Amino acid sequence: MSKPSLPLGKATENPLDRRAAETARKARIFNTRLRVMGIDIDALNKQVEEKKHHKMGKHHNFLLLQQDTDERNKRAALHTDLAHYWATHQRVEDSRDADLKCGLKGAPRITIPESELGPASMQIFQGEGIGEEEKKREQTKETERDLQAQKEDNERSRMRQKHRDMLVSKDMVHQDLQGVQMCTLEEECKRAARIALDSYNQDLEEHRREERENLAEMLHIMTSNMMIESSEAAKVGLGGGKPRQVLVDRWKGMSPEQLSAIHRENQDQRVENQVLEELQLLKLSREAEEEEKRRMKLRREKRIQIDCYNMQLAKQQQEIQNHLNKTLYTNKPTKDYFNQFNTSSR
Repeated sequence: MSKPSLPLGKATENPLDRRAAETARKARIFNTRLRVMGIDIDALNKQVEEKKHHKMGKHHNFLLLQQDTDERNKRAALHTDLAHYWATHQRVEDSRDADLKCGLKGAPRITIPESELGPASMQIFQGEGIGEEEKKREQTKETERDLQAQKEDNERSRMRQKHRDMLVSKDMVHQDLQGVQMCTLEEECKRAARIALDSYNQDLEEHRREERENLAEMLHIMTSNMMIESSEAAKVGLGGGKPRQVLVDRWKGMSPEQLSAIHRENQDQRVENQVLEELQLLKLSREAEEEEKRRMKLRREKRIQIDCYNMQLAKQQQEIQNHLNKTLYTNKPTKDYFNQFNTSSR
């Protein structure tokens, strides 16, 4: 609830008034809670308090009126019961002085003239009415004392009943005031709980909004070209049919297609190298076999040559030995020739 600004007139001609109006305007504009919620909390609280006081006053007046009505009804019922009790149990005809109050003598009155009655109809004898006036005065005094005692008893009973009713009414008023106070406290607790709940909901909404923003930012970062290392982000087209260039500062490596192409090429190269190696091994094995055959042939030829040379040497040795034995060493020394040596110490 926004407050209207002061009109520019005599009230704002004074600098103090203008300053106060400007201060009130700033307090109203820069009040975040009032600007966001759009209500005047103080005015609403004042209205709530006025309604509570009005409700409490009406309730108190109703209680007083109800108490007065109940008291009147109780008095009327008590008076009715008392009159019924008097009419039933305290009749004048049943009292001891009924003959004085009602003019009875214990027997029905006779309407026949006294001159026509005989001795059997006599009601008052001589000497019977002596001190009758004194007796009537005493009976009247006793009746007055009884009535006064009954009045005092009734007054005491009425005062006790009134005191009890007053205590009950005070207790009821006290209970009603306690109920009103409890209702007021309950309303204040509910209002405080609503305010706390609204504040908690606002904080929770702000927290959830921040979480959603953080999650969105994290998702954007995680799915960005920088994090997923997309190779397309590092390529830029120059146009004009020129090949796309790679930005070095954004290049995060080769794509899976490029890696698979390289792997396939490497696999083809490995297969080709393996075939070449097998061919080379086959060629080397063939060359080794040929070399082995050539070496075996050379060894065989060399062995033949050696055998021929050995045969030639053996033949020459045999000839030399035959020459020595048959031509040169014809005179062989005997045993005596060898025995002549080393026969003495000199």
